[in-house]
Amino acid sequence: MSGTSTPTSGVTAAPSVRKEGAPPRRAGGGGRRREFTARRGLVVAAFMAPAAVFVAVFTYYPMIAGSQMAFRNWNLTDLTDTSWVGIKNFREVFTDPAWGTVLSNTALWVVGSIVPQLVIGFALALWLRRRFRLRGLYQALIFFPWAISGFLIGILFRWMFNSEFGVVNDLLQRAGLIDEPVAWLADPDTAMIAVLVANVWYGVTFFAIMILAALQSIPDELYEAAALDGAGKARTLFRITIPYIRVTLVLTVLLRVIWIFNFPDLIFGMTGGGPNDETHIVTTWMIKITQQGDYGKASALGLLVVAVLLVFATFFLTATRERGGGRRGAGKTGKRGVRA
Repeated sequence: MSGTSTPTSGVTAAPSVRKEGAPPRRAGGGGRRREFTARRGLVVAAFMAPAAVFVAVFTYYPMIAGSQMAFRNWNLTDLTDTSWVGIKNFREVFTDPAWGTVLSNTALWVVGSIVPQLVIGFALALWLRRRFRLRGLYQALIFFPWAISGFLIGILFRWMFNSEFGVVNDLLQRAGLIDEPVAWLADPDTAMIAVLVANVWYGVTFFAIMILAALQSIPDELYEAAALDGAGKARTLFRITIPYIRVTLVLTVLLRVIWIFNFPDLIFGMTGGGPNDETHIVTTWMIKITQQGDYGKASALGLLVVAVLLVFATFFLTATRERGGGRRGAGKTGKRGVRA
């Protein structure tokens, strides 16, 4: 009917009133954004100042002071002469008779630790991804070593590899693999093997944790599609699992390279760099030079370590930025690769 109107037909919306001088509202209806004034800037600076002073005093100042020592004649046996010597300390590092052994030990320490840790950690992660009874207990037992200090691990393994009453010799003799106890840590040919075994046992946990977390992010639909297409375990592993977690594997390896390269704790706990400096790596050798009082040479070696670590850190940060794109690409590769 023409005379009938809807309940809201006569309602007129009240115009919004804005006070004079007030900032205009945003179109989205959001809250008003506060302006950054000089007073707010001073408040922010006041809150940041204690942390900035702490970092400057305990991080940057020692780093700068230690760096300049590398170019001075800084030795505790004679502090009356700390003159500028340029690259003399670097030349002494490179011409030291122990430099070749230390360099080869460092390469063996990194590569000989990373490869077994990756392989064993990957296998453990694949096993722990399956559902079985007491899986949580097994995870706790496998992850437990990572909570122990590296130096303490070195002491434990020093007792285990003891030539007189070590459990390693006892087990090998019971198994008939050796006829008499082996002086693992006193023999230059076996001491490096012993510290590598200890480091592999210690680092497998980290790889297992990281890879297991990555495996749990893989959608089950990919494995179901692979099973329907008749893909075997090997094809599923190399066409779905590894491509999907490829970026995580790269990041984990780079991170472990940085840590192992700069990890003297375990070696100091087991051998202290002996016998006859045969198990020294760059960082343990640097500590030994520092204990001898030659701070200039030790600082020069420290700068070389920092340079190497910066290279690996650059690779790590680059891989981190590409992580998002790598994961998306891995998912597409996994779906296409099952039928390949």
